[in-house]
Amino acid sequence: MQFTHEHREIQKTLKRYIDEHINPQVDEWEKAEIFPAHEVFKGLGELGLLGLTKPEAFGGAGLDYSYGLAMAETLGHIHCGGVPMAIGVQTDMATPALARFGSEELKRDFLASAIAGDSVGCIGVSEPAAGSDVAGIKSVARKDGDDYVITGQKMWITNSLQADWMCMLVNTSDGPAHKNKSLVMVPMRENGKLVKGIEVAQKIRKIGMNSSDTGLIYFDEVRVPQRYRIGQEGAGFIYQMQQFQEERLWCAASTLQSLTNCIEWTVEWAQERKLFGASLADQQWVQFKLAELKTEVESLRALTYQACEHYIAGEDVTEWATMAKLKAGRLNRTVPDTCLQFWGGMGFTWENKVSRMYRDGRLASIGGGADEVMLGILAKTMGIAKRPMK
Repeated sequence: MQFTHEHREIQKTLKRYIDEHINPQVDEWEKAEIFPAHEVFKGLGELGLLGLTKPEAFGGAGLDYSYGLAMAETLGHIHCGGVPMAIGVQTDMATPALARFGSEELKRDFLASAIAGDSVGCIGVSEPAAGSDVAGIKSVARKDGDDYVITGQKMWITNSLQADWMCMLVNTSDGPAHKNKSLVMVPMRENGKLVKGIEVAQKIRKIGMNSSDTGLIYFDEVRVPQRYRIGQEGAGFIYQMQQFQEERLWCAASTLQSLTNCIEWTVEWAQERKLFGASLADQQWVQFKLAELKTEVESLRALTYQACEHYIAGEDVTEWATMAKLKAGRLNRTVPDTCLQFWGGMGFTWENKVSRMYRDGRLASIGGGADEVMLGILAKTMGIAKRPMK
């Protein structure tokens, strides 16, 4: 896959916005453990960057997924992981099913505002007892007249302390775990206040991704019109599995630039750092290890681009996206860890950009499906996974 002039112009526009409006504030947002999502998203929306792959009828650009990948890659220029992740939730995690299967009313009420940056969205799948095991969620939406009445909990929800709405996976009937779930658009705030029955039970403090707000959310008899359901009732599990394809492609693409930056920062440091009468970069071990890391990153780039080509062609990219996500998670651990070692004591300081990557990058092997889940999926697609014992 080759980026065109149009891809590059989008990347230049986004990088300029990052340099002017995001990176100068990152350190402050990291300390505050939150960033002004409405302000940042509005700026991105005004530039037309939140709906690159979404329908033109609702403010999007109607472009193929390669443009979304180009944007995700450019977000790696941000000097933290939390802000890019929050943006990715808006573009590639909470809105794909809405754009593909939502009614005209839902797209007008929720998708259009998300694309414009007038609202902040979140995706509600994980729960205290159900993370990677999506089929195990317990939240329930029972029917009452024309409404759903929702009760349950959602945990590890990115953007949830500021979100205006949640794309929420809930059980809407009894029956098989893969056929009783629906995706429902749940308004979370009206005039800046939480909707009745919704409680932010806890702001979760994390070891990384500090500028991204993450919450434990309670739902107690929250009433939502049934027409806010996305697509068919009972098809939510399938819709969410499809959303995971874009989420995992985004995850892989968003690491490419940040991993490249990590290596480049370390090369610069190694050339400046003097020891034993020479520079750190003069040590052959350092040279070889950094060269090896760059090769690994470029291998991930090739894999991710290939996955994107298959996706654009309309193919099922479960296997490709899973491999890319798995590889991205592993490199987000090994690259910052190796580079931090070369920074020595400076790498062990809180403000160091490589140490921030070391903390932030650890999530990539957990969120959006843990490495072990990715391996399980791949084993199934390869036809070598045995069925569980009954």
